[in-house]
Amino acid sequence: MEWIILFTQIMLINAVLSGDNAIVIALASRQLPEEQRKRAMWWGAAGAVGLRIILTVVVVLLLKLPFIQWFGSVLLLWIAVKLLEETEGHEEIPAASTVYKAISIIMTADFVMSLDNVLAIAAVAGDNYAVIIAGIALSIPLIVWGSQMLLNLMEKYKFLIWLGAALLGYTAGEMALNEKLVKDWTGGEHPWWFNIIPILFAGIVVLIGWMRNRVKIIK
Repeated sequence: MEWIILFTQIMLINAVLSGDNAIVIALASRQLPEEQRKRAMWWGAAGAVGLRIILTVVVVLLLKLPFIQWFGSVLLLWIAVKLLEETEGHEEIPAASTVYKAISIIMTADFVMSLDNVLAIAAVAGDNYAVIIAGIALSIPLIVWGSQMLLNLMEKYKFLIWLGAALLGYTAGEMALNEKLVKDWTGGEHPWWFNIIPILFAGIVVLIGWMRNRVKIIK
């Protein structure tokens, strides 16, 4: 049951955070013929997912270092808040003239943009490498097949984005509590208030996101 919950969390995080990746894939391959476009999309997504698996494993190892969990927690909170902002700015993604160029653009852009996915998945999965690989690998059909449907759903049902941001905030709270210094301070025990911290972090993300969007509307 724990494995299923963990896997579901990873898939949900990938779904919410893969919107930009889907846009990159579409824009990079938009000038190719239909058959080449499919090949570029699949190979580009597969290569990007392979890189993401490697990066996630590296981040999991780095999170064992002192204070890195706290740093990652703050960074994940920032990512969650940014997710709730209306952003554009993909016009600079060039359209490739060959399959190879399209694959290169997709992999390079995904590498640059994958910090949020990698950090969130590493925080959720911990040392469970099997779940990490399975969850990220299954994001290939999610990104390639379901990208447009996913974008349409998130555009129509805004609560999905807020739900994903809240999940990232919750994950950030859990990450902060997993810091070795915190465990040493509590003697390895799990005080009752540990259950409140992740929920508080999720609430903070939603509150900040709501306030920032309200300010934009007023302006």
